[in-house]
Amino acid sequence: MLMPKRVKRRKQFRGSMAGKALRGNTISNGEYGIIALEPAWIKSNQIEAARIAMTRYIKRTGKVWIKIFPDKPVTTKPAETRMGSGKGSLEYWVAVVKPGRVLFEIAGVSEETAKEALRLAMHKLPVKCKIVSREDLEGGAGSEN
Repeated sequence: MLMPKRVKRRKQFRGSMAGKALRGNTISNGEYGIIALEPAWIKSNQIEAARIAMTRYIKRTGKVWIKIFPDKPVTTKPAETRMGSGKGSLEYWVAVVKPGRVLFEIAGVSEETAKEALRLAMHKLPVKCKIVSREDLEGGAGSEN
């Protein structure tokens, strides 16, 4: 599972997922990618499941980039615990994803193979996604400016 080696503080506030992704919204390494269409927390085990689904389908040819990292700790209190007595213990790590964020990129395989691998990975994620190519995002960014 992905998680930080060390962190400045053990526990974090929940934070806000408002707005669109300002960074990480272009395909920088691969040819095809998945972008998120809604805000969500993506757990480290969901990222790993998507990665395994992609690499298994492309049979370890080509290259896969994971563009998100779970650096936010999520805590939970034990079941049937009364209110108060502090914040719960760390349970898992999440990556905060906003709409427009590129989650995975893939290169070195044919278009059909890449799109099918990304489709399989999308089923492992808790967020609505869209498969895009490098040209799709470059064309979209050029017309807005």
